[in-house]
Amino acid sequence: MPNVETFTPANTMTPVGPYSHVAKTGQFIAIGATAGVNPATGEMAGPDIGSQTNQIIDAFDLMLASAGSDLDHIIHINIFLKDMVDFHAMNDAYVERMGKRRPARTAISVTDLPKPGALLTMNLTAVTND
Repeated sequence: MPNVETFTPANTMTPVGPYSHVAKTGQFIAIGATAGVNPATGEMAGPDIGSQTNQIIDAFDLMLASAGSDLDHIIHINIFLKDMVDFHAMNDAYVERMGKRRPARTAISVTDLPKPGALLTMNLTAVTND
């Protein structure tokens, strides 16, 4: 059976439940649901979808680096939006931060999210740089 390493890197938000942000086995990396929380304060990075989207991608960048990867090695991202009205504004922030990167992606509308004030969460799968 392959070894699965789980961890939550320093300088990332504290998980809102009993889980680690990152799970890694071999070259495969999974990052669990991440909200746009400023890890220094524990508060939302901002009240708008753009600031929360940017914070999530910043967190992904840090988490991927801690697992030996980066934004260029993302395979798939799931986006869970509380209100699909925010889809276009989220895309604007996403493109600004992700540049020309276009991993596979799914956007889903949800009724609610565990973190109060969160307008969206994202999770992803990626591979290591090697």
